[in-house]
Amino acid sequence: MATRATRNLSTTLLRQLSRRDVTELTMCRQCRLRSRGVHTGTHPSPKDAPRAPPVKLSKPHRPAVQARAAPFGLLVGGGLVASALAYSQSVDEGARIEEVAAVAKDERDPSLPRFRLSDIRKHGASSGEPWVTYEDKVYNITDWVAAHPGGDVILRAAGASIEPYWNIFTIHKAPHVREILQQYLIGFIDVEDLGPDGRPATETIEDPFVSDPVRDPRLITHTAKPRNAEPPNEELDRAFHTPNGLFYVRHHMWVPVVEETKAEQHTLSIELPDGETKQYTLEDLKSKFPVHKVTAVLQCSGNRRNDMTRHAGKTNGLQWGVGAISNAEWEGVRLSDILADAGLKVLQPTSPTRKDRSPPQDEDQVDANAMHVQFTGLEAYGASIPLAKALDPRGDVLLAFGMNGEALPRDHGFPLRAVVPGHVAARSVKWLSKIVISDEESTSQWQRRDYKAFGPNEGANPDWDRAKSIQEMPVTSAITGVWVGDCVRRGRVPWMGNNNTQNQAQSPKCSSSTTRTVDIAALPKKIGITSSPTSSTTPANEPVAAQGYAYSGGGRAISRVDVSLDGGQTWDQAELVNDCTADPNNPCHGNKAWAWTRWRYVGALPALALPTPDAAEKKEESSEECDDQKVRRRKHHHQQQRCTTLVVKATDDAYNTQPESHRGIYNVRGNLATAWHRVRICPRCTTTGGGSSSSNGGVTWSTGETYGCGFRKEADEVGEGMRKSGVGSGEGK
Repeated sequence: MATRATRNLSTTLLRQLSRRDVTELTMCRQCRLRSRGVHTGTHPSPKDAPRAPPVKLSKPHRPAVQARAAPFGLLVGGGLVASALAYSQSVDEGARIEEVAAVAKDERDPSLPRFRLSDIRKHGASSGEPWVTYEDKVYNITDWVAAHPGGDVILRAAGASIEPYWNIFTIHKAPHVREILQQYLIGFIDVEDLGPDGRPATETIEDPFVSDPVRDPRLITHTAKPRNAEPPNEELDRAFHTPNGLFYVRHHMWVPVVEETKAEQHTLSIELPDGETKQYTLEDLKSKFPVHKVTAVLQCSGNRRNDMTRHAGKTNGLQWGVGAISNAEWEGVRLSDILADAGLKVLQPTSPTRKDRSPPQDEDQVDANAMHVQFTGLEAYGASIPLAKALDPRGDVLLAFGMNGEALPRDHGFPLRAVVPGHVAARSVKWLSKIVISDEESTSQWQRRDYKAFGPNEGANPDWDRAKSIQEMPVTSAITGVWVGDCVRRGRVPWMGNNNTQNQAQSPKCSSSTTRTVDIAALPKKIGITSSPTSSTTPANEPVAAQGYAYSGGGRAISRVDVSLDGGQTWDQAELVNDCTADPNNPCHGNKAWAWTRWRYVGALPALALPTPDAAEKKEESSEECDDQKVRRRKHHHQQQRCTTLVVKATDDAYNTQPESHRGIYNVRGNLATAWHRVRICPRCTTTGGGSSSSNGGVTWSTGETYGCGFRKEADEVGEGMRKSGVGSGEGK
């Protein structure tokens, strides 16, 4: 009691000597306690969180250093004990004053509480309510963990900042991801734990991608960690089978490490509806079951998402060109064989005219039409397909361990993956470790809240439960190469002849180095606008060649590919390349048409209106002159006049065809962007002199610039589209 009385007395004397207002200090202490009321060990939810309005001081305080100097007078005339206690109290009060001043500068939302980092750390991965921080904010991600892609991967950041992980997982640096996180905001980090930049100290974490494989440098990278990349157009469909190193890469996390020496002992677990589990090693699969081959496309649901963004509106996700699709020969064992061996019993299919089903002869039998096959990979990715697809004797679902005659590469599922032909590639789970036969779809984010499509009116927050998960893919096609004029005559088109470096040097504006002379006059017909050429138009007999791919899911074959050279006004048909019979030693495998169909086209460009020179241009150049520098000097709207739009659309053997516009199939996730593929070409004219082999008076035409999804993006057109839709860098899931 004596000590407490002495401290109270010394404190009073200190306040008097320093001429501080007692009421003011009392108010500051109460403000401090109120602002830090959440530090008592309890963590309020957003609904009942205490409010901490900014503190407004009644009059400015002197700097803390003045409070520390005040006890000197007491040391002279008051006694050492009391003076020491007063000094200690003054330092504490000075620190409190500094803290109050800091709180007063906290202009963040006063309706949300502040949390100390020490309290946030208590909400780590093992707690019942995991929290993370981002910048200066605090989020309760308890409800997000179950829905977050990767499940417990996000828990690595629990109790600390999520930013170091997002700096590695660059795919998260997208507006729509931050919008999702914002839904879980519960407060702010206390100002005492913030640095001069308004952020907590940076943490260092282990990079889980350090063991990822080395990739082909020709791949076009959308995100580095995780790696998501597509081959360039000139490599995409150069061959029927996409080379393993150029097969498009789609990852959600890092590539699991499985040592080659231990691959044969990799274990697959299969769980039946009754809970019984059976395990198979990779060696078991290879030795106990017949090995099959299937030639099949894998295509991401976001293929050509950039096309939808440019022509319809903002989409959330990786802005793929036309290369999120590849074709390969897969080798493995049939899933149906494995399930039968594991003991799965299935009801025989009933007559399609019967509404009721006969009682099962065995209570352990399951209805294939009501069950699902859930796949899980080593890195926690999960997805599912209907059991009926897995058991279809013509469905060709494989557990694959080979790709194009080699062992699976690490990027594509080594040592074991599912291959579900005709379905979206998201169901062909890589690094397969577990299969569960269940009466419901996979509960993963990728099955329940992703890889779905919605109506154009449903906006950014659709009803995920109402939409069906994407399974079989719709029909699609794309242009992967275009050549014009001398680039065709001199045989720069890859599929028209053999390599000739001399001709390549003579015509550097072409995109290929192969050669074969083409007689454009011998073409059976000219497609597009056929107006007579004049001095203000390009020649009407300029050849154009194009190539690309077409594909339809569900095993439906491509029956026709339509090509237009004038934006869709007139049409012609492309030649379909029959790769499955072209090489008897390398036929297609599988019960249905699971592979893509490559197409080729040669035609004549429509006569394109040339820019009309103004008076100054007329003085500068004659009507016969045409060079690159003068063309570039023309205004943009003049340049538009000598461009045309190539369009391609495909039809499958069920007469499904592609929609004309992306606006009619728009969805904010940008899934299934299958509208007509449009590519605008602006041929280039150059003067070659009297020795030119061209038939156009010394002026030759070559491919020039090509704009469109998968090709160069014209700055004005794309920039305007991006501004209207609010699209930024285009990175996403």
